[in-house]
This record gives sequence, C-alpha cells and structure tokens, in this order.
Amino acid sequence: MAREKIRIKKIDNITARQVTFSKRRRGIFKKADELSVLCDADVALIIFSATGKLFEFSSSRMRDILGRYSLHASNINKLMDPPSTHLQLENCNLSRLSKEVEDKTKQLRKLRGEDLDGLNLEELQRLEKLLESGLSRVSEKKGECVMSQISSLEKRGSELVDENKRLRDKLETLERAKLITFKEALETESVTTNVSSYDSGAPLEDDSDTSLKLGLPYWE
Repeated sequence: MAREKIRIKKIDNITARQVTFSKRRRGIFKKADELSVLCDADVALIIFSATGKLFEFSSSRMRDILGRYSLHASNINKLMDPPSTHLQLENCNLSRLSKEVEDKTKQLRKLRGEDLDGLNLEELQRLEKLLESGLSRVSEKKGECVMSQISSLEKRGSELVDENKRLRDKLETLERAKLITFKEALETESVTTNVSSYDSGAPLEDDSDTSLKLGLPYWE
C-alpha cells in the first residue's frame, strides 16, 4: 500500500507543530551534513523557529561561508548593474571626497591663521575657542610627557646613586684587603730579617769572659 502523501499546510495544533518542527529540523540538518560529505560542498543552513529561536548548521565556519556568499552576491550585483550606473556612482563619490578634502584644507588654513578674511565675529570666536581647546590639550599632553621624563630621570638618578654606593663599598673592601695583605707582608719580612740576623749575628764571647761574668776561677 502506497504511503499517503501529507498535504503541505500549516499545522494548526501548536504541540504537533513544535514536534514536527523538531523532527524536520533534525532531518534537514542530517541531509545537509550528508550533502557536504558526499559532494565535498560547503553548506550553511539557518533556521528561525516561530518563536524567533535560531538554529544553524555549517559544514565549516559559518562566518567564512557567509563571507563568501556576500562577496559572490556583491559581484553578481555589479555585473547586473548598467555600466553607466557604476560610473555615475564613482563620479558622485569622487565629487564628495573632493569636497571633503577642500573643506578640510580650508579649515586647516584657518587654524594656521590664514585666510581669515570674510569671517564674521561669531566665526572668529568659534575658531578662537577651537584653538584654545586644542592648545589646552596640547599643554596637558606636554605636561604629562614632562612629568614622565622627570620620573624616568629620578628613577635613573636613584639607580646611579645605588650603583655608585655599591662601587664605593667594593673599592673600600679592596683597599682594606690590600692593606691587610701589605701588613702581613711587612710582618713576614720582619720575622725573616730577625731570624737571619740571629743566625749570622756577632760571635759568642769566649769562655774566659763567660767565666769571669759567672765568677768562676779562670785557668790558663
């Protein structure tokens, strides 16, 4: 028996509609996945439910696929538009940009104090406020730079003071070590000299002198 075809129309029952939505959504996502695998195609699928909830599927990054679609659609629109339309649009953009450049150039010359002829009192006051505001910001930025440099110099000065103290302590330590070594050398030399003098000193007095000093009889 052939399967009866379902008439495609909106399901009035809300519960049945939600169940059908969930089943069909899973089914179409599955078919999209199979299509991307079998045919090596990039597939992106976006579905909004009746309540506004978003469901999406993409075989790769959704952002990349949408970017490719936007670029492709833009190229198609350019090919479909008449050449005159593109030319008119480009001319319009060129004129607009030229006008902007001209206005900015005039404004810059006025900020430099040039081409002030023809300005009324209100325009001159507005220009003066603009210059004062800019000068205030420049002064503020300059002050920040000066304070930053002062802080950096103070830090560097502190580091140099610490380095100088460390070198001075090291020099004093070396001087003390040299002094101790010199004293030890002098003491060693003095002891060596005394020992040498004792070994090679004056000859001992003879026995007679010794006998007389001791009060012993002397026999010739």
